[in-house]
Parts: sequence; structure tokens; C-alpha cells
Amino acid sequence: MDKITTVGLNLAKQVMAVHAVDAPGRPVMRKALRRDQLLGWSAALAPCVIAMEACGGAHHWARELVRQGHTVRIMAAEFVQPFRKSGKYDANDAEAICTAARQANMRFVAMKSIEQQAALCVHRLRQGLVEERTALINQLRIVDRVRSGGRRCRRRSCGGNCPAVRIQKMRACRRP
Repeated sequence: MDKITTVGLNLAKQVMAVHAVDAPGRPVMRKALRRDQLLGWSAALAPCVIAMEACGGAHHWARELVRQGHTVRIMAAEFVQPFRKSGKYDANDAEAICTAARQANMRFVAMKSIEQQAALCVHRLRQGLVEERTALINQLRIVDRVRSGGRRCRRRSCGGNCPAVRIQKMRACRRP
């Protein structure tokens, strides 16, 4: 069997697709591994380049594979997509990942530690809360507009929305 130099790994919940090539780029192995078999299989493999698409789980698997002595390369999915030959299914994705990893000008994502991933999770949660708050404020503005009959004050001092307009339904604000 030829020496494996590059492995394309398509991560999934239960079954991982593997595509391995030798130094000239000839396919050596195509295989599907269950989640619990992956680390055992990679431990028996001589140190090589293992590439995968970036996702939340990719960083976990990268840390595990680096502990075994492999060189791990993580790529954004948008950079792998041009190398996909036909339909999007696991074996094709693994082959495209392997092909993309062998490109000289490919850009890779840095492997993140557990602490870095936790910090990113907090930032994403905060961003989601900000977006949710903005949506609620916009909904309240719509409700307020409907209740006021769609009329708003033209003066800047009251911010364009004052009780005088809502109650009396007048165009001008009567506040001093």
C-alpha cells in the first residue's frame, strides 16, 4: 500500500467520510468511519496532513489529531466548494477537501483552543441577544404607531412621538 500523505476528512454527526491520497495525488483510500472509530484509525496512520472543513466540531477533532502527531489543516467551506466535482455528498466532500488542502495558495483557519471557542460562544450569544432586543423594539414601535393612529409629532424635542399626538391625534405637539 502506498504511503498516505494527505487525508480529506468530511465531518458529520455519526459517520465521517475519509479520502486519502499519496504524494503524487493518487487516491489510496476511500472509507467511511464511525465517530468512535476515527481516532483509532488515525492513531494507526503514519503522521500526515489531515484536512477538514471549518465547523464547531472541526476544532475539537483537530486538537485530538494534533495530539497524535498529525498536521491538521482547517479550511472554510467556501474555499472547498470549487473543488467539488459533482453532487454534495460525503465521499465527494472528502475528496474535495483533500484536493483543496493540496493547493499551494489555499488559506487555512487557525485551530482554536477550548478557551477561544468559549469566548466566541459568549460573543455570539451576546450578538443574538442584541438582535433580539432590536427586533422587540421595532415591534413595539409598530404597536405604538398603530395605537396613535399613525400620526407623529414633527418637533424634535419630543423625539417625534409624544402623548399629545397619541391622545389628541394632532399634528403639532402641545408640550411647552
